[in-house]
Amino acid sequence: MKYIIVGGVAGGATAAARLRRLDEKAEIILFEKGRHISYANCGLPYYIGGVIEEREKLFVQTPESFGGLFDVDVRVQNEVLSIDRSRKEVRVRDAGGREYSEAYDKLLLSPGAFPIIPPLPGVDAQGVFTMRNVEDTDAIKEYIDRNTIKHAVVVGGGFIGLEMAENLHHRGIAVSVVEFAPQVMTPVDFSLAQIVHAHLQQKGIGLYLKKAVKGIQQERQGLSVSLDSGEQIVADLVLMSVGVRPNSALAANADLAVGATRGIKVNEYLQTSDPSIYAVGDAIEYPHPFTATPWLNYLAGPANRQARLAADNMHGVQMRPYEGAIGTAIAKVFDLTVASTGLAAKTVKRDGLPYRTATVQPNSHAGYYPDAFPLTLKIVFHPVTGQLYGAQCVGIAGVDKRIDSIAQIIKHKGTIFDLMETEQAYAPPFSSAKDPVALAGYVAENIINGRMNPLYWREMMEADPSQVTLLDVRPEDAYEVEHIRGAMNIPLEEIRQRLDEIPRDKPVYIYCAVGQRGYLSSNILRQNGFEDVRNLIGGYRLYSVVTGDYCTKAKEAVAPTARKSVAKVSDAAIEVDACGMSCPGPILKLKHSIDEVAAGEQLRILATDPGFARDAEAWCETTGHKLIAQESQGGKYIVTIEKTACKEEGTCVNETPSKGKTFILFSDDLDKALATFVLANGAAATGEKVTIFFTFWGLNAIKKENPGSVRKDIWGKMFGMMLPKSSKGLGLSKMNMLGMGPKMMRKVMEVRQVDSLESMRAQALENGVEFIACQMSMDVMGIGREELLDEVTIGGVATYMNRADHANVNLFI
Repeated sequence: MKYIIVGGVAGGATAAARLRRLDEKAEIILFEKGRHISYANCGLPYYIGGVIEEREKLFVQTPESFGGLFDVDVRVQNEVLSIDRSRKEVRVRDAGGREYSEAYDKLLLSPGAFPIIPPLPGVDAQGVFTMRNVEDTDAIKEYIDRNTIKHAVVVGGGFIGLEMAENLHHRGIAVSVVEFAPQVMTPVDFSLAQIVHAHLQQKGIGLYLKKAVKGIQQERQGLSVSLDSGEQIVADLVLMSVGVRPNSALAANADLAVGATRGIKVNEYLQTSDPSIYAVGDAIEYPHPFTATPWLNYLAGPANRQARLAADNMHGVQMRPYEGAIGTAIAKVFDLTVASTGLAAKTVKRDGLPYRTATVQPNSHAGYYPDAFPLTLKIVFHPVTGQLYGAQCVGIAGVDKRIDSIAQIIKHKGTIFDLMETEQAYAPPFSSAKDPVALAGYVAENIINGRMNPLYWREMMEADPSQVTLLDVRPEDAYEVEHIRGAMNIPLEEIRQRLDEIPRDKPVYIYCAVGQRGYLSSNILRQNGFEDVRNLIGGYRLYSVVTGDYCTKAKEAVAPTARKSVAKVSDAAIEVDACGMSCPGPILKLKHSIDEVAAGEQLRILATDPGFARDAEAWCETTGHKLIAQESQGGKYIVTIEKTACKEEGTCVNETPSKGKTFILFSDDLDKALATFVLANGAAATGEKVTIFFTFWGLNAIKKENPGSVRKDIWGKMFGMMLPKSSKGLGLSKMNMLGMGPKMMRKVMEVRQVDSLESMRAQALENGVEFIACQMSMDVMGIGREELLDEVTIGGVATYMNRADHANVNLFI
């Protein structure tokens, strides 16, 4: 039997080795277009970053060692040009340009994928790279070693893009990441991606979300990357990491079936439409085990699994079906580990499947044992049967083993009840008696059985304090530091004695730090006659991160430094260990510790709660104590604070009044819109923070002139027919005269050199005025995000109330 394999690495090399183990007599030829057949593809970013110092460690086998060990005819730098299926031959071109044919009995295609290179101006300029193989890696490393690289731009926020951002940063380079989507790492949901966004900015990575690269210009001092937002990023190196496509051209040219995703179609035995030709790896399309829709899975684990099965089936020992991959993936992003398996909530929602989610935030191991880091674990499941669809986890430690154990349950069509029954090894350094996997199952069971009515962060954002009771059940000290606008505070320990303070005629939305105290409180209220009680999933810790603003405007990228300080850190700073504590533990320990030191002394607080740095900054703003420095090392957050002279009982409240201005534009009358922007620009010119909240008809003032094709349901289409297409279609509140009035108004403004509405709007954005569009109004009126200006952010009542709380003028227009 003669086997020909096209392509090496995880798919081809694995299949060749398996075939030899099955058949010592077979003739096996492996063709590889490049120079290498077996290397650590996933280790390439770490070689560039210097984490892996020796290049040779990347190579699992050389062509010579692999050929000798498995008696395989390895032909590198030999490109397979075509397949003649009728003659069962492949046409090959060697390194010298000679072409020849080679016959086969069975053929395996493992051509992999190739990087997507957008057709942008300047994409072929010197200093612009993609990274897919060893040759790309060598070129990038050599360029960095030979040139002074101070700033790099990574285009694409996927797993490889972020790994490269980290490793370039490790080399002392300031890095900016540009991502067209609203989030990095699209396999995970937005709520967990926000944790990554916050961490990237803490590390000094410039983050440009919801923005696209328009072009790259070669300039005298380097490269200039132009964004569709009008921003320019100066760089010495640009890495294009926008994704890959299956390399299916060889198969398509041989008239083998190619699927909707452009991957090579295979059956359950990994056979192509020609039974004597098999295919594996990044190039194939295969139905997802849950949705049965074809999908591409660019992961080494499934490629190895497919290669072993394909080799067995090619040899004919027995035909073994491939079960399909659920997409279990993991990545290191600085101190964080991010992992996912199965389907994300957004994917399940898109596919129309009924679902619920549960998010828990326990520690990686027992909190009393050193270095207990918090985990955020989210599971997606069927609301009735409990079947698991997917899971995601973000944290410093313990992420991999949780996702791995859940992945096995998902792959075998398990349920949330299987999570509860999972038996984990326990000792304080490794886990808690109630492991996070089991805890997620318990929360999901409470939701399914109706013992807890979940409230999700988007619903909390839209909550109107006049229509619902927002109840914060955290300790009073935590509430005083920061809380959701409009919430009342009754700590869990006092709730039974203070039931009369809670209105019974409207829903009660409860929240605590991570959800546990909220669950206990909801039980108390429900069993005391409160009918509509909901508990915020993930608690305030998750809510405050998810609703943070990391994507409106990127902070300037900075090269890595040992410490970010606004003043000198004293060598005599008193160290306070708050590691292992969950919110509000660290901030309470800070509060109690500050009372025990004298004015002018410094505290250096160590915590593992990722929200502590943000909370400490807010606490300093509230109390008047001085924030000296913030840094993170190995997943620990270190904050240095200096105690200031106290006015009363150790608290120095910042009495500087807020001078912000907020406007609500409810109208789409041209004259009222003009008035809004005139006032907003005037306020912004004085250096004040200005926010305009656009709701209902006011949304028409921030529509794009040419938004392109927008998909809408029947109600959206009906509203679209009646609403102005853009701001240029706005009428006057008086003297509109069937549209003549606004034309006269605009003409008079032009003659008298008064800026147009559109010019005033652009000036407001340039002056830093924040535009917020009401999500509820958009949903009701069928207005899509793509219809609005790119600079607009989406928010709800809570977002506006937050801005209004820090303003001394609020106008409704």
